[in-house]
Amino acid sequence: MNRRKFLRIAGSAGVIFAATGAGIGAFVTTRNPEAAQLPWTKAGSHYADPMRSALSYAILAPNPHNRQPWVVDLQSSTEAVLTCDLQRLLPATDPFSRQIIIGLGCFLELFAQAASHNGYRAQIVLFPEGEPGDQLTAMPVAKLKLIEDPQILPDPLFAHALHRRTNRNRYDTARSLSQGDLTKITSVTEPSVSSVGVVQGPQLQDLRDLTREALRDELLDPKAYQESIELMRIGRAEIEANPDGISLGGAFLETLSFVGVLNRKELADPNSSAFQFGLDMADDQALSSMGFVWINTMGNSRHEQISAGRNYLRVALRVTGLGLSMQPMSQALQEYTAMQPHYQKVHSMLAKNPGERVQMLARLGYADMTAPSPRWALSTRTRSR
Repeated sequence: MNRRKFLRIAGSAGVIFAATGAGIGAFVTTRNPEAAQLPWTKAGSHYADPMRSALSYAILAPNPHNRQPWVVDLQSSTEAVLTCDLQRLLPATDPFSRQIIIGLGCFLELFAQAASHNGYRAQIVLFPEGEPGDQLTAMPVAKLKLIEDPQILPDPLFAHALHRRTNRNRYDTARSLSQGDLTKITSVTEPSVSSVGVVQGPQLQDLRDLTREALRDELLDPKAYQESIELMRIGRAEIEANPDGISLGGAFLETLSFVGVLNRKELADPNSSAFQFGLDMADDQALSSMGFVWINTMGNSRHEQISAGRNYLRVALRVTGLGLSMQPMSQALQEYTAMQPHYQKVHSMLAKNPGERVQMLARLGYADMTAPSPRWALSTRTRSR
């Protein structure tokens, strides 16, 4: 079933729902998962001590499948230890937890920026008990210490922290990006990584095609897609009960859920209209990309993965400041078997040196503003002595 037919069914679903007498107007106005978005409005201003204040921003960092894998052991108002919640890994699509570590790098960068905004220098010691191997353990990811520094200059990128979004909508193909925009985006990264991009020419189309094929193959891989299915939160009640994972919310999707068009069984069935609609949406995402940016490291150590995450967060904030949208298109970078052809192809395209690793690949463009991702409250991601 193609998307147009599915949308006709969806339109009928709205009529059916209204006919139940539940009141579609009231339904529409109450579907926003406001409780799960509170961390975005509470960041900074509701915390007296500098550690919690900085952490309240850090928990808003982008991370794979919105797993929010961070746990922070608070030792004082200026000291803490960051660990990874091993129950929040993605073994099917991220078997070596590379993407999870990148997400923790995003967390650390936003933490440091928030600290500088409050007049503190963040001292971050990575992997104080040793760098983990292929599998993560309960060992600390970082020791955190805040040092008051009246001379520290806040990072100007931090001004965009509360407005940053991962935008998965179709991008406006009538609005091109300029080389000047791309230069502004890549200029914010540090020397520890290589940040490159494209906004025109044959390589842009090649990356559209590659990301489309990789995204489709992930959706068509039963084990990989099932991992996503299990993390889907359908509707406001599920999102607010578990404000992590993949949120499928809003009046439109909840209407489809109400009439039985959208549920986990339908989503998992390759022959269902919901699944086919998902494939069409994936095509729209990839093929409407008006640019790409990627971040490479010379190797693939855990330190380099953290650095990639920190710099990805910097890029995301600059993109936000330019009024653009961005979404990671990481499927081709993943290390599980079905992705190997795409993995090899993307590295042959974007890595210039032996052993160089493409850590992040994201699409760019203009799109309508999207809502902030749900987040667990800071109190659920911290432990006190």
